[in-house]
Amino acid sequence: MTRATNAVPASRSYRGRLAPSPTGYLHLGHARTFWIAQQRAQKVGGTLVLRNEDLDRARCQQEFVEAMTEDLRWFGFQWQEGPDCGGAVGPYTQSERFHLYRAAWEKLKARECIYPCTCSRKDILNALSAPHETEEEPIYPGTCRSNHQSQIVNRKFIWRFRVPDGETISCVDGYQGEQRFVAGKDFGDFVVWRHDDIPAYQLAVVVDDAAMRITEVVRGADLLVSTARQLLLYRALGVSPPAFYHCPLMSDESGVRLAKRHDALSLRALRAQGAAPETLRRDWCLG
Repeated sequence: MTRATNAVPASRSYRGRLAPSPTGYLHLGHARTFWIAQQRAQKVGGTLVLRNEDLDRARCQQEFVEAMTEDLRWFGFQWQEGPDCGGAVGPYTQSERFHLYRAAWEKLKARECIYPCTCSRKDILNALSAPHETEEEPIYPGTCRSNHQSQIVNRKFIWRFRVPDGETISCVDGYQGEQRFVAGKDFGDFVVWRHDDIPAYQLAVVVDDAAMRITEVVRGADLLVSTARQLLLYRALGVSPPAFYHCPLMSDESGVRLAKRHDALSLRALRAQGAAPETLRRDWCLG
């Protein structure tokens, strides 16, 4: 088993990113992961990019966009490219980048990597003998794999990526070490385009990280399986993937993983209470 080295890719061309979604106030868990990303970029004199991931129209709000920038600045974050300061590979707000997502979708469709699916989440769970209800995206049983768009009339549908069943997708994570996932077992055909004509997270993040020339993605360990999906997308699109570094997640005093519902631990609330960023991050063990 290959072990992680925690070493930052040694290059002044290092490009990292912070990619918050304005669906709520950022909390300490976000801050710790982002701080590690900033530390790794600064260690090699690299560039840090801020990207506003605002594709979730139902949950994203302008007040959270404004709070996101203010709270990150207050905490001590410094990025060199972003929505507020521009840069060579903008725009840095996802809702302004649809032409890039559409072009990637068209390439996947032309290469027959994706197919239209009319199944709902409930349909998928009902089709499984032992559904994993706690998973973010249940393993799809392949019901619509033989579908063609021309066959679907007056029904909503999504587009799924066809995974190579049985293939082991592997990478060496900068923190977690060697990771191996079997397509069709650990994850199934996944959504790349939603029924409301919005690119899904997996596709959007791959397109953006590639276009923004990100060399290392630092994020939470809950996204390890997503990395396997994204590696398949990079391959299908003919793009070299970045390195990955998945940090441990932060929990509250009862051991529950921090989420945006933890208002008391949001950066906005801590800031209002007069907390000092230096004190909040004093005991963090950074990569």
